Amino acid sequence: MAALPTIIPIFPLPNLVLFPGLSVPLHIFEPRYREMIADVADAHGVIGMALLKGDWEADYQAFPDIFEVGCAGKIGGLVKLADGRYNLVLEGIGEFRIAREIRERSYRQAQVNWCPVRPDALECDAETMDALREMLFSYLGEAAHEAWRTIVEQRGLRGAELINFLCFHLDITPLEKQTLLEALADRVDCLLDVLTFKLEERKHGPAGTGSGPDTVQ
Repeated sequence: MAALPTIIPIFPLPNLVLFPGLSVPLHIFEPRYREMIADVADAHGVIGMALLKGDWEADYQAFPDIFEVGCAGKIGGLVKLADGRYNLVLEGIGEFRIAREIRERSYRQAQVNWCPVRPDALECDAETMDALREMLFSYLGEAAHEAWRTIVEQRGLRGAELINFLCFHLDITPLEKQTLLEALADRVDCLLDVLTFKLEERKHGPAGTGSGPDTVQ
């Protein structure tokens, strides 16, 4: 991580939490973020993804609050369209914490401290893998059986690859995903806690109403 830049552009979104090792397609159409892509595409190509906080709509055109922990990605598959918009794939490379924001351009920038999680911190022993599998089966039902066969038994995902894959793809709220991202080296335990909570929520309903889980974002 030493070679990564200490100042990066920040791309805040209300519903996307990126994790290392995962890729997400993005369509860039706002003028300020088109400027951002033009500035970094031929430089370091790194963009910091951050989740918007609270009532972000009221201040969206300015600088609404964001969570200070995010995940950066490297630009890949960049295509500039005739009207100046961009299509790209952002490939997650590592977690960061915002030290201070820099507001010198139309888009946000920040000085960041990199806080990547060592892959061995997300290794799962056999007991943890069993617990994770059973919780996923209980939470997602029959679909989880086929998914587990595909990603674990066939593709061989383990450790950080598996945990980050699940955190990114699980049908949970963006705020819950942000909690998982911020857990850093404790992400495995946090994932088990989130799944335990979701199963209890399903039993009792939101706020004890007994009506089932909240609508997934």
